Amino acid sequence: MAIAVMLITGIAGAGMYVMKLRADNATLKANQLKLETAVEEQNKVLEQQKKDFTAIMESNKKLNVLIGTFKKDLDDLDKRFTKKNRDIGKLAIERTESIERIVNKGGSNAARCIELASGAEHTEEELKATLKSEINPECPALANPSYVPFQ
Repeated sequence: MAIAVMLITGIAGAGMYVMKLRADNATLKANQLKLETAVEEQNKVLEQQKKDFTAIMESNKKLNVLIGTFKKDLDDLDKRFTKKNRDIGKLAIERTESIERIVNKGGSNAARCIELASGAEHTEEELKATLKSEINPECPALANPSYVPFQ
């Protein structure tokens, strides 16, 4: 009889162990599905990040080209103001009207450059300008895309 009780207890214990293993197996399968879903989502995020990174790099290249153009325009403007050791203050006193006209025109041209850099549309005259007398000398690369300076 003791053997029968031990046998029944052993079978019952084995049955409980198998049921526990099945429950653990079901939990592991559910966890595996969650993990696979998370991995797929992370892969999608990584792909999107790669696309975003590529787009940012392209925008950065375009911005660097634009910055280079602006630096060149700034250097050209600096050369105009400093050629032959000009003293703008002295010239302004000696030729007030001429300097006022030149500064006002330069200010208008610079304001138009700011408008264009901020996204304003080009006028027909700006797009068609090909001669030096027709261009905006403050930012020719931005204001007059058809203009090619002779070097």
